[in-house]
Amino acid sequence: MNAESDERQEVAESAASRAAAGESASDEPALGSRAPQFIQRSRALHVSWQVGVFLVGLAVVVIGIIMLPLPGPGWLVIFAGMAIWGTEFVWAQLVLRWTKRKVTEAAQRALDPRVRKRNLILTAIAVVICAAAVAVYVWKFGIVMPWKIKE
Repeated sequence: MNAESDERQEVAESAASRAAAGESASDEPALGSRAPQFIQRSRALHVSWQVGVFLVGLAVVVIGIIMLPLPGPGWLVIFAGMAIWGTEFVWAQLVLRWTKRKVTEAAQRALDPRVRKRNLILTAIAVVICAAAVAVYVWKFGIVMPWKIKE
């Protein structure tokens, strides 16, 4: 119980220091458990709640990892499992904040006009190469599926 109160005090001090520095506390929610108050009041109930959240999050992350080589939104499911963990565990909240920051930075880089121009040029070159390969195939074999070609 003492470790929880210390953690909450550190979070409160962090929020106070951010407010003193002029940063709004609404930018990022406070770290810590988001379990209902009646669950947080009982140590045994809170620990069992955390175990349940961990197991559900673990199941979702494992399903996401299985989906990576299989058809399906593997990374999306993995991040959903991390979000489930983030409702209860500070380390998952920090990982999600870091991920959100990196995705935002990548989106900003992708929207840079120079990067967009480069990507458009590379895409056009790839389309021209694919079209040339299809043209050579059709010229050599006609419109025949590859598995029906007789040498």
